[in-house]
Amino acid sequence: MKRIGLLSDTHGYWDARYLEYFESCDEIWHAGDIGSLELALRLQEFRPLRAVCGNCDGGDLRRMFPVKLCWDCEGAEVLMTHIGGYPGRYDPGIRQQIYARPPKLFISGHSHILKVQYDKRLGLLHINPGAAGLQGWHLVRTLVRFTARDGAFEDLEVIEIPR
Repeated sequence: MKRIGLLSDTHGYWDARYLEYFESCDEIWHAGDIGSLELALRLQEFRPLRAVCGNCDGGDLRRMFPVKLCWDCEGAEVLMTHIGGYPGRYDPGIRQQIYARPPKLFISGHSHILKVQYDKRLGLLHINPGAAGLQGWHLVRTLVRFTARDGAFEDLEVIEIPR
């Protein structure tokens, strides 16, 4: 069993509450547009970090993190990328990979819109944690926590941080 803290689109904005909210987590996952090497290193010092680079991330972050990341978490395949779209409207850059081999969990960011959707056609859960940073038009910053256990994802919590 692993407890996961998930965020995206920090755009370099550090909030000490990330550590408070992810205190109970075993790992932190970042779905891109990290925004600064310093932010990535702070998260990585706190908990093991899995991350992908986003379209706004510069050279240091692009060398440190891939565009797509696929791994096994507690018996379930996870696929994470920054620009991914949504069930029924996957981004062309990831669509073929998703249809050829659907993961159990697909994570993307980019839109700054929190969405949790189940794709019945492919049997996968899609999570976009919204935006944890200040850049953009969103009025509420969001983080997600959940548990990975025996090939399933459960106990999902949405954390809202007013701007």
